[in-house]
Amino acid sequence: MNADKRDGLDHAGRAFPGGTAPRGKAFSRVKAPASEKGPGAFTAFGLKAEAEPIRPGLHVVATPIGNLGDISFRALATLAAADAIVAEDTRVTKTLLAHYGIATPLVAYHEHNAAVMRPHLLARLAGGAALALVSDAGTPLISDPGFKLVSDALAQNIEVVSVPGASAVLAALVVAGLPTDRFFFEGFLPPKSAARRGRIATLSAIPGTLVFFESPRRVAETLRDLAAVLGSREAAIARELTKHFETVRRGLLPDLAAIVASEAPPKGEIVVLVGPPGATPPVQEDIDARLGKALEGLSVKDAAAVVSAETGQPRRKVYARAIELSAELSARER
Repeated sequence: MNADKRDGLDHAGRAFPGGTAPRGKAFSRVKAPASEKGPGAFTAFGLKAEAEPIRPGLHVVATPIGNLGDISFRALATLAAADAIVAEDTRVTKTLLAHYGIATPLVAYHEHNAAVMRPHLLARLAGGAALALVSDAGTPLISDPGFKLVSDALAQNIEVVSVPGASAVLAALVVAGLPTDRFFFEGFLPPKSAARRGRIATLSAIPGTLVFFESPRRVAETLRDLAAVLGSREAAIARELTKHFETVRRGLLPDLAAIVASEAPPKGEIVVLVGPPGATPPVQEDIDARLGKALEGLSVKDAAAVVSAETGQPRRKVYARAIELSAELSARER
């Protein structure tokens, strides 16, 4: 790392030593050995840019969850300027780096090698390196092994910097149609049904939307157990968010569980969201009123699609009701 990268200023204009500040004390200038890595660069919109030096420390960088365009210029500059990128899966991160012409070296850090690699990474950080931490997708530390590295870095007074961006949890919340004022992120539920139902029961009284990650091969079982324990709560299944085949299904838990159970296992990454207790679905009279208005200017199919999206009710259920109402309207007009 060059001297410009190693020496910098804090927000008050004071010098800091390699990004490390004793808690409660002002930063002071400390000279550290230079790195062999030269200035980093990245390419965006067909233009190549040289990244500004970043201060030493651990930079926690959010990366896209699917669409490679969902990354900030600050994140690109950080990845380009870092001495190394600490990645959960280097194969995944290589795709992102190649897309933006970034040549920063990669270091694998995952649950299988974390105990061995963490001391080496901490030693580099203590020596004044600037390392960027990324996960396979989204914001690091959310269901990945980065927490222990961050925790140990802070314990050694190594600066940790957040470079925010994409998050599957928030991306799913904003399209689910469920309350967002309060939510609880659980991550992955236990793989065995008995333990899973027990954990769901523990979460059942939380007064907010529940957010889960789930694998495609287990999502049908998880939905079945959620419906069995939580009953007819409103829910949503978000799959492949920000990608070409992004799909969001909304409806009552028992209906979603039945639909998914009747289909082949889905592909891609999945977020399951369940509404809080007491969040009641719209009554039939409200659905009928919406359908009646929609049918005044739309076909049965389009009216059902609109009302399904508005209410979060299963499209097949709304479509069946739309056919009935359309027939009743036609009979009255004869």
